[in-house]
Amino acid sequence: MNGDEYLLPLTTTVDVRDRAAAVAVLPVGSLEQHGAHLPLVTDTVIACTIAAEIAAAHPVQLLPPVTISCSHEHAAWPGTVSISASTLYAVVRDVAESLRRSGVPRLVVVNGHGGNYVLSNVVQESGGAMALFPASRDWALARAAAGIETPSNSDMHAGEVETSILLHAHPALVRPGHDTGDHLADDRRHLLTTGLAPYTESGVVGRPSLASAGKGKELLAALVESFGEHLAVLRG
Repeated sequence: MNGDEYLLPLTTTVDVRDRAAAVAVLPVGSLEQHGAHLPLVTDTVIACTIAAEIAAAHPVQLLPPVTISCSHEHAAWPGTVSISASTLYAVVRDVAESLRRSGVPRLVVVNGHGGNYVLSNVVQESGGAMALFPASRDWALARAAAGIETPSNSDMHAGEVETSILLHAHPALVRPGHDTGDHLADDRRHLLTTGLAPYTESGVVGRPSLASAGKGKELLAALVESFGEHLAVLRG
C-alpha cells in the first residue's frame, strides 16, 4: 500500500451499504516515541495496516483509526501524547454503540499499542459483541511464521516486529539507523510505576537490526489468517 489509505478508508456511504458488513474493524494506535528510526505514529500505522489487510480479505467494515491512546509510560520523550484510560474506554464504547444504531452489531478492535490495557475490559464487558485483535496467540503464531528471532518479551518496543512491518508496508517511514539501534531490557518489573525511561535511553527495547521487509510480509499474512477465527466466533 502507498499514500494515506492506511489512515483513511476512502469509502462512500453507498460502498458501506452494498458491503452490508455485520462486523466493523476499528484500528487503535498511539502517538508515542519509537526511537530515532520509527515515527511517533508507528502504532497507528501498524494497526491501520493490519486492519486494511483484514478488510481486503474478510467481509468487514473498515473504520478510520483512534490515533491517540494510553502512552503514559513514554511521557519522558518529546512528541508523546496520551489520553486517559477512561477516555479511550468511552470512545470505543461510543463507536460500538453508534455502529449498532446504524446496523453493524459487532466490532473488532485492532490494537497497535501494548499499553492500551483498558481495551481488554471494554471487550470483556461487551457481552460477546466485541473482540480484541491480535491476541497473544495470534502474535505468537505470526512471529513463528515470519521467523522472528527476538523473543516476545525482549521485542517490546520499536524492535524486530514493528520495524519489519513498516519495512514491508511503508518503508519510507523507516529512517536510517535501525540496523544499529538494538537495546535489550528484559527486566522491566517496575515499568507501570516508573515508565519506560529507566530501561532505555533511546526508547528502543528490542533488536530492530534483525528486521526485514520479508518478515513484515509474513507477519501480516499470518495475522490475516488468524483473524478468520475471531470473525467466526463473533458471528456465532
